[in-house]
Amino acid sequence: MLNLVIFGAPGSGKGTQSAKLIDSYGLHHISTGEVLRAEIARGTDLGKLADSYISKGNLIPDDLMIRILDDLLPSLMADGRGVVFDGFPRTIPQAEALEGLLLKHGTELHGVIGLEVPEEELVARMLRRGAETGRADDNEETIKNRLGVYHTQTQPLQAYYMEKNKYMPVEGTGVVDEIFGRIAGHIEKRTGHRPRK
Repeated sequence: MLNLVIFGAPGSGKGTQSAKLIDSYGLHHISTGEVLRAEIARGTDLGKLADSYISKGNLIPDDLMIRILDDLLPSLMADGRGVVFDGFPRTIPQAEALEGLLLKHGTELHGVIGLEVPEEELVARMLRRGAETGRADDNEETIKNRLGVYHTQTQPLQAYYMEKNKYMPVEGTGVVDEIFGRIAGHIEKRTGHRPRK
């Protein structure tokens, strides 16, 4: 089993690289953003609550995110393939809760892939994505707020995971396959796992 967190600022390429990790290592994918957007689209109570935070560029409260994950994990852990967590954890309390949840399922977190991208590149990518996809949260005002929230609430995780010797810094600029090659090199060095294809 291989459990990874893909970590980085909004627009750093987490979704793109997650897709490659899933394909190459046969992992399950948990994108908290996708889960929440699906709930919002369905108009559920959880979706309405989530939207009240997301629409302003704020993070979902820790206890809510942990409850969602606790519901998702049992079915994904059953086949022993492992999971890539995309967009979670975003705070140190979430990171601590994730350790507890994985332990409860008899496993652990094997590594944290940190996609490192300059801020001006992040803003340009998100504005481009907003124009191409129509994602409502990819406008300049919300992007600035999301990056501000990332720097104050999420970036401290980098030091947290460095202390635990789990953090793998990866230069997140360049061609998608080159970035993935850097990621795969880190994973093999740290865990011995190689891409299946």
